[in-house]
Amino acid sequence: MMRTVKLELARCHEFPEGSALHGYEMHLPIRADGKIDHEAWPKYKYNSDFCRFWGGEEEHGRIKHGPKGWTLAFVGTDPEEVIFRGDTHRFMTGEYVSIRERDGVTRTFRVTSVH
Repeated sequence: MMRTVKLELARCHEFPEGSALHGYEMHLPIRADGKIDHEAWPKYKYNSDFCRFWGGEEEHGRIKHGPKGWTLAFVGTDPEEVIFRGDTHRFMTGEYVSIRERDGVTRTFRVTSVH
């Protein structure tokens, strides 16, 4: 089933309290156990997109699955960002997800909502 997942930046050196102004909103097929539904992926892959919001700026793109695993492909830019262990992470409120962003830094995000 398609879900909207909101991720907010977890505590880090730059943001000791985390930040609700930095994160992602993703549209993904999610199973009842909170994992990405790889079986449903072919049906939903063209509807699986995301918005990265970062201090007032937004960027959009598509979520892909390939040799690198689950990635975030921005419109018109390279490289893709990689969802660390995307096949095993649970996208459930309160869980944490790491993403290796385009600048090469892996940042941790907290799942703040799933609808």
